Amino acid sequence: MRYYLIAGEASGDLHGGNLIRSLAAEDPAAEFRFWGGDQMAAACGHAPVVHYSECAVMGLGDILKKLGKLAGNVRRCKKDIAEWRPDVVIPIDYPGMNLRIAHFCHDSGFKVFYYIAPKTWASRPRRNRSIKAWVDRLFIVFPFEVPYFTKAGIPVTYKGNPLLDAIDAHRWMRPCEGEYVALLPGSRKSEISHTLPVCMEAFDRLGMDVVIAGAPSMHPSEYEPLIGGRKNVRLVFGRTYDVLKYARCAVVNSGTASLEAAIIGTPQVVCWSTDALTYFGMRRISKVQNHVKYISLGNLCLDRLAFRELIQDAFTPDAVCDEVRRLWLDEEYRAAMQNDYARIRETLGQPGASRDIARAMIEELQKPII
Repeated sequence: MRYYLIAGEASGDLHGGNLIRSLAAEDPAAEFRFWGGDQMAAACGHAPVVHYSECAVMGLGDILKKLGKLAGNVRRCKKDIAEWRPDVVIPIDYPGMNLRIAHFCHDSGFKVFYYIAPKTWASRPRRNRSIKAWVDRLFIVFPFEVPYFTKAGIPVTYKGNPLLDAIDAHRWMRPCEGEYVALLPGSRKSEISHTLPVCMEAFDRLGMDVVIAGAPSMHPSEYEPLIGGRKNVRLVFGRTYDVLKYARCAVVNSGTASLEAAIIGTPQVVCWSTDALTYFGMRRISKVQNHVKYISLGNLCLDRLAFRELIQDAFTPDAVCDEVRRLWLDEEYRAAMQNDYARIRETLGQPGASRDIARAMIEELQKPII
């Protein structure tokens, strides 16, 4: 069968790569075409139609600046799908583009399996209508999503979380000697530009060694002006799991990385901020719906705080200093957080999710049309 996958950011590329390998193992005749990154390219042995670094945006301001380019990407993707004619299109998260593609595929007669659901439980719940109308089956990766999407009338399949497989299969190697704080400032330029200045000021006061896990789509030149030649700060690429594993603690921009830190077991604080326009829009959304209480996936899995979240105005050098000191020095605090991490991991199911999801997709494709 022919599979067309679309990932627009680093986490989607990671999950897309694992899914491609699993689909190929279950379907030896599988053919793949994709939008994504290096992980997906390594899994199927050829380059993407478009690398996700050309698609990434964050915040309303960034979207407004890149509207023309984003619209062009959508047109190009539609044309490519129509010409290649896959058996199924698999959008991976990234709803800004992928819901438009799902609409096109539905209207054009292509089956759509959406992998890793848009977080409509956090914002834009009206998107559920679109998912229900245009997606044949939603493949979800968090247990709390099962009742939510089922209530919305969307057919879902849950087989656990594929991050467990990716982390358990990793071959560990210490990135440097000595104790340090891991800093994961995000996978997009806009995230990095919001996160690094605050953290650099905090670490200037703390005087600790810092290892920054560089995002795969970024270049060192995009970090270096913000690092400013600091001798206690080291930038490492392609070693995110290692950077987290051997760190005394971590400062993490909210996203997949915060869940990865929880699975790996590194005490952390989550920090997040965005431009004023985006944050204003998010606050307006919060007032008109039952907004989720947390922004971090690990905290959402427990439905309580396992680790602290510093959001927007609360994300300051003083707050980062205070929390990093506590994470570094307070053994009881660290142990309690790691106990919560064990519970988070339990909520994510058993290993083998990528392979189970691939089997479920193939079974769904093989069902007779009634």
